[in-house]
Amino acid sequence: MIERTARIVAQTRTRLAGITPDSATRIVSLHDPDARPIAKGRLGKPVEFGYKAQVLDNEDGIVLDYTVEQGNPPDAPQLAHAIGRITQRTGRAPRQATADRGYGEAAVDKDLHDLGVKTVAIPRKGRPGPARQRHEHRPAFRKLVKWRTGAEGRISHLKNRYSWDRGRLDGLTGARTWCGHLRPQPGQGHRPRRDPNRVIRSRKQTRPHRSGLSIAVLVPNRFFRSK
Repeated sequence: MIERTARIVAQTRTRLAGITPDSATRIVSLHDPDARPIAKGRLGKPVEFGYKAQVLDNEDGIVLDYTVEQGNPPDAPQLAHAIGRITQRTGRAPRQATADRGYGEAAVDKDLHDLGVKTVAIPRKGRPGPARQRHEHRPAFRKLVKWRTGAEGRISHLKNRYSWDRGRLDGLTGARTWCGHLRPQPGQGHRPRRDPNRVIRSRKQTRPHRSGLSIAVLVPNRFFRSK
């Protein structure tokens, strides 16, 4: 506690001198030294404090992969690793993947195609060229992007039902442990489908049902606050 307090005093003196301390190393909580300030750009809360979480789920709302990282790492490099972990667990790559614009880079599309993903629907950052605009206006592309928007409800579900909005364990390890208790809601993801090969059942380890995988959807990175 004395060491952390000394660091906070040093940070305060630096700030009073007109210099903003480095957010990657700045302590913002006495009890949780791994928490970091994260700029989200919201009007009411432009800067929040905690960790950054990434969640991937399928069309049935079953969580297939998640990570909790310190600070505010870039979105794009994380996606290929997550798809790789899903492929390793289930035995095959998802047929389709979509994410928000924060992942919109040509290198991300290439990495996912190399991993075996057939269709990648991720809007590009900035203003794309005419060819890319035509590609993003295709009905199949727009359908996937609109469907991903519906995943915002599952983000709220994780926050409200599984306490992803505020953890009760300190440190990065504690935050990862706290997030790891999530489980699908009873009855969630078990609606009958026309094609049973597209369903992933919820078991101790998520695995494909028969021969196919559902669409893997990347839920955008969300802020995970410390207590």
